[in-house]
Amino acid sequence: MPISKRTGRTLRPVLALLALSACTTDSLNVSNPDLITPESQQSAAGAQVIRNGAVQDFYSSYSGTQDGVIMMSGAMADEIEVTDTFADRQRANERATDPTLGGAQNTLYQGLHKARVGLSNATKFWSEFKATSKDSLAEIYSLKGFSENFFAELYCAGVPFSYENAGQPVYGMPQTTVQMLNAAAASFDTALTNATSANQRALASIGKARVLLNLGQFTQAAAAVSGIATSFSYRTYHTTSRTAQQNGIWTGTVPAGTRYTVSTNEGGNGYNFLQTPADPRMPWLPSTRTGFDGRTTNMPTQQKYPANNSSAVLADGVEARLIELEAQLRLDTQAGRDAVFAGLNNLRATAITPAMAALAGSAPTTQAAAVDQFFRERASWLWLTGHRLGDMRRLIRQYGRAANTVFPVGTVRTRPEVTYGTDVNFTIPFRETNNPNFSGCLDRNP
Repeated sequence: MPISKRTGRTLRPVLALLALSACTTDSLNVSNPDLITPESQQSAAGAQVIRNGAVQDFYSSYSGTQDGVIMMSGAMADEIEVTDTFADRQRANERATDPTLGGAQNTLYQGLHKARVGLSNATKFWSEFKATSKDSLAEIYSLKGFSENFFAELYCAGVPFSYENAGQPVYGMPQTTVQMLNAAAASFDTALTNATSANQRALASIGKARVLLNLGQFTQAAAAVSGIATSFSYRTYHTTSRTAQQNGIWTGTVPAGTRYTVSTNEGGNGYNFLQTPADPRMPWLPSTRTGFDGRTTNMPTQQKYPANNSSAVLADGVEARLIELEAQLRLDTQAGRDAVFAGLNNLRATAITPAMAALAGSAPTTQAAAVDQFFRERASWLWLTGHRLGDMRRLIRQYGRAANTVFPVGTVRTRPEVTYGTDVNFTIPFRETNNPNFSGCLDRNP
């Protein structure tokens, strides 16, 4: 995480202040509402405040800002198009990120780091002052694992994981993608060690399985989610009371003059998310809205997040079933393809109300067609949940697809004078150069 060498500013006062602003529980009030002193932190109530703030920071970075994980990763992928005039957002959508632009790209990067560091600090206070509340400690470790995994899915290799120790910055070394994934796996393992309830074990297990998928360990990923109920869901929650706590997907795609719009058939290679009639997993409505740029008109309105306080799924049982099915797909046998086809139809029949019609025909007889069908269904179930960019990278890395057959190419629809670049991940913002260990991406591989 970027920490200023010139100011020597530490992380804890900033995070503590943010934690307090996110807390609305009267019993946690302190005498000075603008400051949490070191003394007030050293208690069960202080640990609760720090935990609440860190969790809120994670919610904000994931689904609570229009420049968070769901929106920015969707813009790099094929779920979201940019209707803004600002280059920091445009370049993400155009697959041509620039580390010097700042803006939204800084918001994404800093938000994830703020959540990661805050959650790490929260584990220390929680372990010391609320050690018997194991499930809450497990939740903190799980969210920390998700933040680490998002860095691996969204960014080039080379992200440093910095911390603070006794109020002093500890600059991290650039991490390879595998190192970031291993850090996430360790966080999820600690969550599983502490979890006592089925829900917290499910959250940690799905997070661990997501890491294992990214590492190409498909059998282990399926084993990790075995037995999780399809009905399980962990959601991030939002409120109308404060702008900073509203649902950022709604903010970015629904009101008049938004900076983003949901996409379909983007760049020729993008999936046709917005079908007519609408697929119930990807609900949308036509509109006459115009984007912030003043030239993108008749923007479709997504209905998955219909209000500014809509919750967002971080992990659920549908994802668990899809992980199990992908392990079957990797067998590269007709029996495996048959099992995947049956499993996809079972989800259509049981995981949504009213039930959806079964997929047409029978199971694909070639592996390429089966992969196409599986990832199409996976993209539909996990639409606008921050999975798509990681899955597109996996299609290149694990399934041998060419980048120009997976990512949008050609002319950018919202800026027809521009053609797409070649990025398959985000570069690390310039301000990370405050870290003396950092000198840029280690590589831009998928």
